[in-house]
Amino acid sequence: MAGIVIRSAEIIDSTSELNGKVRSILIEDGIIKKISEKELSADTIIEGKGLKVSLGWMDMRVTTGDPGHEYKEDLHSACNAAMQGGFTAIAVLPNTTPPMQSKESVEYVKGKTREKLVDVYPIAALTLNNKGEELTEILDMNASGALAFTDGVKPIWHSDLLLRALLYLQPINGQLIEHAEDKYLSHGGQMNEGKTSTMLGLKGIPKLSEQIIVERDLSILEYTGGKIHFAHISSPKSLELIKEAKKKGLNVTCDIASYQLALDDTLLDSFDTNLKVNPPLRSKRDIDVFWKYLNDGTIDVIVSDHIPQDTECKDLEFDQADFGMIGMETLFSVVHAHNTKVELSKIIEKITIAPRNVLGIALPQIKEGAKANLTVFDSEKEWILSKSDLRSKSVNTPFIGKKMKGRAVAVINNKQLTRVQ
Repeated sequence: MAGIVIRSAEIIDSTSELNGKVRSILIEDGIIKKISEKELSADTIIEGKGLKVSLGWMDMRVTTGDPGHEYKEDLHSACNAAMQGGFTAIAVLPNTTPPMQSKESVEYVKGKTREKLVDVYPIAALTLNNKGEELTEILDMNASGALAFTDGVKPIWHSDLLLRALLYLQPINGQLIEHAEDKYLSHGGQMNEGKTSTMLGLKGIPKLSEQIIVERDLSILEYTGGKIHFAHISSPKSLELIKEAKKKGLNVTCDIASYQLALDDTLLDSFDTNLKVNPPLRSKRDIDVFWKYLNDGTIDVIVSDHIPQDTECKDLEFDQADFGMIGMETLFSVVHAHNTKVELSKIIEKITIAPRNVLGIALPQIKEGAKANLTVFDSEKEWILSKSDLRSKSVNTPFIGKKMKGRAVAVINNKQLTRVQ
């Protein structure tokens, strides 16, 4: 990689003494060589009014179809979508065909993405075939590079298995990630249980389905020790429970999907299947609470919860369509456009520092001599999302044609530069 200069950009990094300062950054051979108040020059210049630069963004909840359903998303297209959204790192879930449940499958992901700009971290299956009945070879997969263990889009429904998993993971300081859902309470549900579901005649998914699993898991965690990360939380009561657990000193963290901060269940009167997600979109009142808990630190991480689906899975009657939307290309823009309460630096923390801390990944740094792992972005840029902006193989997003605010300009990592088109 020839020399690159990021010219006169505001550094957004709460771990750096340069946070909030406008500086030019010279990168040579993948290393930050100089950070200066003066104008620097190189073969490649990244510049523009109001540019900002942060640690490379990370999305810790990405589903791909590789292997088994590569026509929806393969690891190559997932990396392209990540770069388009400003990410230099993603963690991929085990819900593939077959699932990521052996050291060979972990090595497959690592091998296929080794030369990429985007760092790809495997999160392996906790149970065989994600059925929640029998633990996988956790130690083997951990030795091969699996950073955490989960059944991904499926809940850990078996209480005794959860207890044993938490005990088993402690010697390796392993992270367990939970999709909190009582599958019996949510069975057949299509959207948030409430006034809108009643009016539309669709079976609802109650918040209770999430809450009682969060409560169960926290009780078991208090009993066993270890650590749990709750994925895509969607209930204020769940967040209250997590906040209290943190006060008690339990090792618990959680994330929220970016679209849960922007979209509410009243939008489903359009029967747009791109809005069909699990957990479902909640109420406008709930969204206000989510922002509160994001601001006070109860919610640690923001994720895309990227789930690519092809038209055959989405172009159906609402109750027949599959759950999920893509989100890597839009995560920052959606959150930033709807944010009126949280400082930008705190939002950036939740897509840079926090996900790496949860997964035990060493943090990049913005300092001379450090490896360049950076996202350059324009937080004020207003734009309209079109299909041509998407690099995912799937287009199942409700944001096409919608006004966005804020966009990545370039990503730099592993001695590579990609400008966002």
